[in-house]
Amino acid sequence: MAQPDMIGIVVKDMAAALKFYRLLGLEIPASAEKEDHVECVANGYRLAWDTVKLVQSISIWVEPVGHRMGLAFKCASPAEVDTLYAQILAAGYAGRKAPWDAFWGQRYAQVFDPDGNVIDLFAPLS
Repeated sequence: MAQPDMIGIVVKDMAAALKFYRLLGLEIPASAEKEDHVECVANGYRLAWDTVKLVQSISIWVEPVGHRMGLAFKCASPAEVDTLYAQILAAGYAGRKAPWDAFWGQRYAQVFDPDGNVIDLFAPLS
């Protein structure tokens, strides 16, 4: 049976994308900005970024419109959700929804990555 192994994200600007995802704590090689394909391993999964140019060279690709995926990052505590959200905004990225206590028992926030993808930040409240 096939197993989930990698989440791929198509990006317009590799350097901008990697800068954003490094804010989330991902360990991405420092020299990766000039590559068309970059990967890192986080929590047992591979995350990969491919430039639009690369994706267009290997498949038919049409830029999606609207919310295209869900990607959530678990923080160590509710306070870390608030801190990380503030750091992301201070770095010039846009927030979608400021931190709030969700009815399902998590501190939650949403931000946009440089390509407009909604990225969730969360931590259990207890």
